[in-house]
Amino acid sequence: MEEGKEQLDAMEIKKLQGAIEAILFTMGESVDLGRIAAAIEHDEETTRKIIHNMMDSYDAEDRGIRILELEGSFQMCTKKELYEYLIRVAKQPKRYVLTDVMLETLSIVAYKQPVTRLEIEKIRGVKSDHAVNKLVEYGLIEEVGRLDAPGRPLQFGTTEEFFRRFDLQSLDELPTIDPEQIEHFKEEAEDEAQLQLDI
Repeated sequence: MEEGKEQLDAMEIKKLQGAIEAILFTMGESVDLGRIAAAIEHDEETTRKIIHNMMDSYDAEDRGIRILELEGSFQMCTKKELYEYLIRVAKQPKRYVLTDVMLETLSIVAYKQPVTRLEIEKIRGVKSDHAVNKLVEYGLIEEVGRLDAPGRPLQFGTTEEFFRRFDLQSLDELPTIDPEQIEHFKEEAEDEAQLQLDI
C-alpha cells in the first residue's frame, strides 16, 4: 500500500513538473514563484523544491534548455553553450508562402509602381492592408516615396529581393497581362469582397 502511495506521489510530481514547464515555456519571461505556486495549487516551498529538481534534471540530461532563478522568479531559457546552433538557424533565409491575394497585390505593385495602397484597393475592389503589410515584411515591396496629394499617401514599389525571387533583370521582363487575366483578377476581387461582406 505504501509503495502505491509513493508511486502516486511520483506521478503527481511529474504532472506538476509538466505544468511548471508549460508555464515557463509559454510566458517566455521570468515568473514569480508565488504565481507559479498559485497556478499549481501548492505552497511556495514545495514549488521551489520541484523547480530546483527540474533544474538539476535539465543539467544532468544535457537538455537544450535550463531554468534560471532570478530574485524569487524563474525563467526558462536556452543554454548558452548551444547559442551557435540558434545562430545557424537564424541565418537561414526565411521561407514564406504567397497566397493568391498576395500574388495579386504584388502583381499590381509590379505593373503600376509607384502605387499607393488606395490605388491598389481601387484596382482590387477590396481592402489590401494585410497583403501589403505581408509583402513589405517579406521584403518584396517597399515604400518608395509619397504621392504629392492631400495626406501625402505612401507609394510602394518592388525591391531587389523581388527581382531575385522571380529571376528578373528588370521590370521590362515582366510578362504581358492579357485582358482575360485582368477580368479573372476582377472576378476574384469581387468574390473576396462578397466574402468579407458575408462575414
